[in-house]
Amino acid sequence: MPLPAILLEGKKLSRVIFSVPSTSPLSFMKRIYGMGITDFDLPSSKHLEHFRELKRLTEDKTLIGLCHLEAEAGTSFLGKPLHQFEPKVVSTIKKNLNLPHSIRNLPAVPVASEVLTQKEIDRIDFDAQRFEKALSLFDPGESPFLFVGGRYGDWLLALGRIDLLKAMMAKVREKGFIPVYSGQWATFCLPKAKPLDVAAYAVPINRKWSFFDLDQACFLIKKFDRPVFSLNPLADGTLLNNSEEAFSFLFKELKITVAIVEIHSEQEVEVLLSAAEKIPSLIPPRKT
Repeated sequence: MPLPAILLEGKKLSRVIFSVPSTSPLSFMKRIYGMGITDFDLPSSKHLEHFRELKRLTEDKTLIGLCHLEAEAGTSFLGKPLHQFEPKVVSTIKKNLNLPHSIRNLPAVPVASEVLTQKEIDRIDFDAQRFEKALSLFDPGESPFLFVGGRYGDWLLALGRIDLLKAMMAKVREKGFIPVYSGQWATFCLPKAKPLDVAAYAVPINRKWSFFDLDQACFLIKKFDRPVFSLNPLADGTLLNNSEEAFSFLFKELKITVAIVEIHSEQEVEVLLSAAEKIPSLIPPRKT
């Protein structure tokens, strides 16, 4: 079944996009390409390398890749990459925000760790040179949509430095890409990241959980007037055998724009395509 597509800022994108394992991605890409899949999530440089080889082998200009760029690539503090100060950043976030005790992508740090002062937070800079170097690895012709953010995206929002993310999105657009904000804490980042000049927002959301609170995330997404992509729509694979219900929850109830699904076999692709056939909004219109 050909997957339905949307037009996002004039570019066509499948509403269900597959992310293949990092082990032997090329052979897997070839096999599911033969099943009609043309859009791929590319979370690593290895995925991008094999995607480029697939394009070379197939000479298929319709193939689309979605690459990822961590916001840390565009930030520095005292002339050094921000990740060198990660314990201090994490301690600051834990101190300043009322966050759950244990959340994904927030590393453990000693209770007595130093925190950033407001003056230090204000001195975090947009590192344009390092960001452009990271951007140079990608090509808008093969990956027109670029996911920018990741855990450092949410962390910058938590530090009140959305201005740094705005500078990154402007640079991404300047280089010919269409930016998508990618976050991890849906209930936190969706309201705060809304002013960004992006085409869509990608957050973990599925029928079982979201960060930080599923009910609140559902409420926010239902009233959010911008496109939202679902990351991890099958809850780490636990919803695979209930994929029809998982898709129904996302596409019918929440009206998600795109689901990015991690898969491990052709059988899983068949299961998901079968489930998609039963969701009205995912059924391509018949030609007359």
